[in-house]
Amino acid sequence: MKWRVIGLKEHDAYFNMAADEVISNKIAENQALPTIRFYTWKPGAVSIGHFQSMLDEVDVEKCKELGIDYVRRKTGGGAVYHDENGELAYSVIAPEELFTKNIIESYEVICGWIVNAFSTLGIDAQFAPINDIEAGGKKISGNAQSRSRGILLQHGTILYDLNLERMFSVLKVSSEKISDKMIKSAKERVTCVLEHANITREQLYKGLLKSFTEGKDCKFEELSPEEVRMIGDLAQNEYKADKWNFMR
Repeated sequence: MKWRVIGLKEHDAYFNMAADEVISNKIAENQALPTIRFYTWKPGAVSIGHFQSMLDEVDVEKCKELGIDYVRRKTGGGAVYHDENGELAYSVIAPEELFTKNIIESYEVICGWIVNAFSTLGIDAQFAPINDIEAGGKKISGNAQSRSRGILLQHGTILYDLNLERMFSVLKVSSEKISDKMIKSAKERVTCVLEHANITREQLYKGLLKSFTEGKDCKFEELSPEEVRMIGDLAQNEYKADKWNFMR
């Protein structure tokens, strides 16, 4: 099986969400190869799970003040703050038949590519079911998966650096003001690459790229002009729309 690899690019939240959907549809229609895509978020963003309420989870006014995007995902899970400089994200989109039907086992396969990359970078990490990766007992990567039209989509984030103050300012984790206690509690549960290895984000990306493509017949490509047009339309008309983002 040949894979398409789309190298690391910066996009806003709406483009990133729309890209996953458009690529999934293209693969379902046999118009695109199974795809591995790496990306970052610019500006920073908050994404919420499909079944969450934006107003319950996110301080929308604070996001507007700080210039941070907010968007609803098609996948489940909880609210996630995506820092512009503090993370690296990926999507794996492919026919379901390439993976086991068991959800946790399929998570373990793809998350295993991240764990292997960490290993080459000197970071001891483990898959933590259902869908996390931990280093030193703390979460360093969160992942989400959906299956539709015979296509598996898994996307996730690898925490490179942490800005907990900024994260707590946009997530409604508490009605109280940001406190030292909250930040200390988060530091006991969450970690990042820079706490385990003195490497650049580019070095992290290269390690992930090598691990994700190892043993696969891959070709590096850009999104096609048609995909870019479709992604732009979907981002504008659905993912930026209040009807979608505030549907719950």
